[in-house]
Amino acid sequence: MNTIKTSFSIKDLENLSGIKAHTIRIWEKRYNLLIPERTDTNIRTYNLKSLQKLLNISFLNSNGYKVSRIAALDEFQIATKVKEISFLGNVESHAFNAFKLSMLNFDQALFYNTYNRLLEEKSFREIFYELFIPIIQDMGLLWQTLTIKPSHEHFISVHIRQKVLIHIERIQSSNPKPDAKTFVLFLPLNEIHDIGLLFINYELLSRGYHTIYLGENVPIEDLNLINHLYKDITYVSYFTVKPDHDKLSAYLDTLYSEVIKNTTNSVRVLGTQLIGFNPKKLSKRIKLFNSIKDLVKDL
Repeated sequence: MNTIKTSFSIKDLENLSGIKAHTIRIWEKRYNLLIPERTDTNIRTYNLKSLQKLLNISFLNSNGYKVSRIAALDEFQIATKVKEISFLGNVESHAFNAFKLSMLNFDQALFYNTYNRLLEEKSFREIFYELFIPIIQDMGLLWQTLTIKPSHEHFISVHIRQKVLIHIERIQSSNPKPDAKTFVLFLPLNEIHDIGLLFINYELLSRGYHTIYLGENVPIEDLNLINHLYKDITYVSYFTVKPDHDKLSAYLDTLYSEVIKNTTNSVRVLGTQLIGFNPKKLSKRIKLFNSIKDLVKDL
């Protein structure tokens, strides 16, 4: 089955570009910027070329160009202006759109060319915080609203994951600090979204800490194997889809009673599953965080 998405609703365009559907309709009527096709029931549909043009328009508009001025340009001139501005240093929003297009077309070359262009001006850490985290968050929303298919999300996730692994490998062979803490990074059962946890591993390693990366689908009882080998362990986990909201308290209670209690160990947890979670009772040795940056600041 061909999974490349080539036809978009106006709601898809809104989700992908950040421009409201009402505004898109006005731009169509007033400036003839996009020419949609119509279904038999008179519903607007747009092709990939229209999406690319809209993303370029959005980029120029966010960089101070009025829509009336953009409307006077043809598609080639619009694309040229985008390249000019991006090469002058305002690359973030252009790169963000380029990553989206690479995902929609399963275009590996576009992903890597965009990434390598960013590396000329930014560090890997900056790229991850400023672009990869927003992209991952955006992909979740686009998937939930059926704008993209799971295969699109998997494509972009695989390539981001590869970049994190490359940078982990570059520093993994170095010895940790003599007095380094031990961090054990794991995901609970049925949790497979590991990019955030991998990046935390990178941040810990880059600061000279000793880490043990266990990855996804780790039963709580298996953590006791680590307890027998090390003292003063900090366990780190990332809840993206698991445990379920109604099981969070029970999971953290079990984690405390089976792994933390009667030890000097502690736990740090973050992830979207914690949004709105308000535990009635939580050990002081279990700390919850809103973001990777917050967790790293607390090291």
